[in-house]
Order: sequence, then C-alpha cells, then structure tokens
Amino acid sequence: MDNYQKYLDPVTLAKIEGLDLKARLIVEGYIAGLHKSPYQGSSVEFAEHREYAPGDDIKHVDWKVWSRTDKLYLKQYEEETNLITYLLLDTSESMRYRSNGVSKLDYARYIAAALAYLVLKQQDSVGLATFDFEVRNFLRPSSHASHLKQLLHLMDTTAAAQKTNVATIFHDLAERFKKRGLVIILSDLFDEVPSLLSGLKHFRHRRHEIIVFQILDPAELEFPFQDTTLFKGMEDLPQVLSEPRALRQAYREEFDGFLTEVRRGCRGQHIDHVLMRTDQKLDVALSAYLASRMAKRK
Repeated sequence: MDNYQKYLDPVTLAKIEGLDLKARLIVEGYIAGLHKSPYQGSSVEFAEHREYAPGDDIKHVDWKVWSRTDKLYLKQYEEETNLITYLLLDTSESMRYRSNGVSKLDYARYIAAALAYLVLKQQDSVGLATFDFEVRNFLRPSSHASHLKQLLHLMDTTAAAQKTNVATIFHDLAERFKKRGLVIILSDLFDEVPSLLSGLKHFRHRRHEIIVFQILDPAELEFPFQDTTLFKGMEDLPQVLSEPRALRQAYREEFDGFLTEVRRGCRGQHIDHVLMRTDQKLDVALSAYLASRMAKRK
C-alpha cells in the first residue's frame, strides 16, 4: 500500500458515507453542489481539460486535441462543477506538536483526506494549498477521481518546518481563488487574532463560504504538566525552563481568551468554527460535525 493511503481511514469514510458537504450559499439561483449547472457549451467560460474516463459524455470530447495527440480529453467549463472546495493545510512547525499519539499535522491530513474523498464522491471539485509563512504548494481544483491520489501524495510529502503567517496567506489565497467556493482551513491558528480575522474576512469579501477546523493537542488546552519542564520553542521561539504549576492558571486564562476571541470573530463573520482535539476519534468528531451541518440546512 502506498504510504499516503494511510490517510484514508475506512472507519471514518464509512461514518461520513451518508453525509454531504454541500455549500449553504445560494449561487446563481440554485444551491451550490446540489445540481449540475443547466448551462452548457460556449455560453460559459472554458476552464480546463481533463482526461476522458469510461462513462463520460462524449459530446464534451475535444476532437482537436484528439486529432493531435490521439488521446481523449474532455472540455470542462467554469459552471460545470457547482461546488469547488479549497482545502488549506497549515504545515508550519507548530503543527508537528504532539504530546501523545498523533501530531496536529497528521490529524489535519486525516481530515483533509476524508473531506477530499467525500467531495470527489459527490463529483465536485477539490483543490489543496499547503502553507507556512508562504504558500508552499497549490494543487488546482479538479473533480476527476484520480485527483485524490495527487492530493494525498502532496499532503504526505510536505514537511512541517517553518514558522507561519496565517493572515498573509489568507489574503494571498483569497486573491488566487477566482471562483466562489467552500474554503476549508485546517490549522492551529497560532497567529495574532485581529490579523487572522482580517484574512478570513477577505475570503468572505470574495463571497466564499468558510469552515475553520482549529486543530489542537489536548496538552495545549489543558496544560497538564506537573514537574519542572523544559519547553522547546517552535517557529523561532526560545526554549524555556519553568515550573508548570505556577504558570497553569495564567496559561489557561490566556489560551481560553485566545479561543474565545477566535470563536467570536468567526461567528461574527458567519464562519463555521470547529475545534478538533487530536485525542478525539476522528470518525466520531467529523461525522458529528457534518451531521450538524446538514441539520442546519434543513
């Protein structure tokens, strides 16, 4: 089995099989992701080619390309895929942290893999951007089934080694994403909250719908340390030797304030904020969120 396939957990996929990830936005008079566009042919803007797969409608075959290459490719238009999902994966150094079990980055990869599988199963398009203090990789959205392999491989081979600047990245990507869609952010969101919220607002200004999965280690939330501990700094921060019991209350107040500010800011911009702990069973946590999302739409 290829290494990247480890991110496709059968239990998680089985749990979310009957759930959907349709955007709640109303786009051009129809609900995005529920139906194929009624617009066909030259009345919409050409987007890209994709390789023909058995069962595809041959009326969209580009015969000029076939005459030159002897290969079958289909023309795809901007409106053919109603829902475009952009996965934004934080691969900064802080995402490597784990107190026990899986790291925040691996947990984020598992979520991204499950959601990409779900979107492609709906025959919608999904793309991926990995970032730290800059965009490291950007895989353009596609609805082709083979796209999943590329996406998983990219996630698996992107290392976490740099500091991050979430706000700058969001402004950059908001300008890159020309077509409205669903932006799914997978990050610990360790940045200045006003700057972070400004970046999210840019996506909203571009009329994207946003889901933020804030992924945290239980030790970051609970600060369970007892003995004198050497805390190793990440993202250019220094090491600190300290007595944890003397710091616990101040740390918890500061961290809880950070989370409250993030939640409040997301709620004020009609952004779904989902806190995911790396000690949660992914199939339970993810299926619970998707089920509640579906319930809100009804």
